[in-house]
Amino acid sequence: MPTTEATGNSGQAFRLFQLISPSLPVGAFAYSQGLEWAIEAGWVDSEETFAEWLAGQLQQSIVSLELPMLNAAYEAAKQADWPALETISQRMMAWRETKELRLEEGQRGAALARLLPNLGIAMPAEVKISAQRSQIIGLALAGAQWQITAADLGRGYIWSWLENAVMAGGKLIPLGQTQGQQILQRMVPVLEQAVQDATQIDMHQAGSSAPALAIASSNHEIQYTRLFRS
Repeated sequence: MPTTEATGNSGQAFRLFQLISPSLPVGAFAYSQGLEWAIEAGWVDSEETFAEWLAGQLQQSIVSLELPMLNAAYEAAKQADWPALETISQRMMAWRETKELRLEEGQRGAALARLLPNLGIAMPAEVKISAQRSQIIGLALAGAQWQITAADLGRGYIWSWLENAVMAGGKLIPLGQTQGQQILQRMVPVLEQAVQDATQIDMHQAGSSAPALAIASSNHEIQYTRLFRS
């Protein structure tokens, strides 16, 4: 019988696909991160303005805060440095500027913390609360234990963020599926650079400056009708 020889990192690649899958039961589909109000306010009303919104969030939050914190958490997880993971989770929560963004951080973190032990990921008692506070911690633990590289984990994280955002935009603007795919394709060239840029920022320099996101999210909290939790 013919056999196919697997590459050395094929198992890690499939594990990464599992972590970033939209079917992962952490509720990512329920959040728009301010986009719903931005559309209501007329800030985002087309494929062009949506791409601009995504580019802004990418530079002002993903590259400057989330990816550097994920990189730091990954290194701490490899070294079983539980105090460092606690610090990272607290900082991630502190950088969430509105109630609903803090709730999102905690809800997604708690969902991932419940799931990962069922997938064979060790969740020591010392890190359980940290993981429940921020999904960054759970992703770092899974990445380290499944031997996914930090760079690939970052690529997976940024793609998952983008795909979820485009799915939300498709429902809200609305955009057709082809337009959504065109936005994904349009963003791809900047994603790898974003992953590389994030490696130049350590956890003590990491931070977010996204006033539009904060304004949109705070207004979304009192928006009359909503499809999304954030």
